[in-house]
Amino acid sequence: MLRKGVATFRMEGTIYHSDTCEPLRRAAGDGQVVLRAFARGGYPGERIPDGVLQGVKSIGYWHAEADQDWYLDWHRNEGIELTFLAAGSFRFDVAEAGTFELMADQLTVTRPWQPHRVGYPCLPPNKLYWLILDVGVRRPNQEWRWPSWIALSATDLGRLTQLLRGNEHPVWPAGVEIRQCFARLDRLLESGDPGREESALRLLINSLLLETLRMLEREDPDLDPALASSERTVKLFLESLPFRLDEAWDLPAMAAECGLGKSSFSLHCWKLTGMSPKAYLSWLRIERAKELLRRGQHSITEVAMACGFSSSQYFATVFRAHTGCSPTQYLREDQALQASGQVRTA
Repeated sequence: MLRKGVATFRMEGTIYHSDTCEPLRRAAGDGQVVLRAFARGGYPGERIPDGVLQGVKSIGYWHAEADQDWYLDWHRNEGIELTFLAAGSFRFDVAEAGTFELMADQLTVTRPWQPHRVGYPCLPPNKLYWLILDVGVRRPNQEWRWPSWIALSATDLGRLTQLLRGNEHPVWPAGVEIRQCFARLDRLLESGDPGREESALRLLINSLLLETLRMLEREDPDLDPALASSERTVKLFLESLPFRLDEAWDLPAMAAECGLGKSSFSLHCWKLTGMSPKAYLSWLRIERAKELLRRGQHSITEVAMACGFSSSQYFATVFRAHTGCSPTQYLREDQALQASGQVRTA
């Protein structure tokens, strides 16, 4: 059962859910680790009230003084996640980036919904800090929306967004300024009251983001433009569309699925397929319908519904416009070809 407030992310027809850190929750409940965190949604910790620290999903640390019998398996977070390992070392896996031996005084950066795994197969003694900040991403390559209380200038915030979105390298050395930001977190978490500490936490998070920007600019990472491309978003959606033809698609719905406006989505669709979104959707549906008719296992009404047509009459109209014959005629012709040992190719 999903915990209340768990975010979802759709990509290529699949729905993903944000993590709830259940192994950490159990370990803290059993006294295996010290957990100090402010959180909302499905994350463990003291609840952050509505209207306080908007966008912060979780901020805190765990401290394990002994070997553990758990780890955080592959999971995704809805926000940008920064973690800082203050003590110990363990394995850190990031999808498409590789496996790393995370060492003390290193910072990790994972993008929203980027799969990663922490501490496999079991965590050793360690102390790990983290911040998960939601930037509104619920579809691939949506525009990031930072909380209004982030105080970086428009130029700095734009550059930070560019570096974080395009960054392929998840592990970085943490300078003294970043280490100091996380060290200040201990005292703020001790109060157990995120509302009382909101101003101090805002200052700390802004300082952390600014120092992360400075660190990334010093390191000058290679960026992958495809990770932030709206065309890639449309391409992924169009590749998933043949498996979702029974859904009620129109231009606004397809554009919204990609987090784009109708005009922008249409331009990308034209570039990728040579067709308008409506024409491409109709073509996919008719090709799928022809395939189902040739199988001979479904009625015409069943085929119409499976391919997303609102009625068998509308299906017949669109089918005739594409093929020059009705579904019934197409089916009869196909049966005749099969009886003569021939195979239809279109």
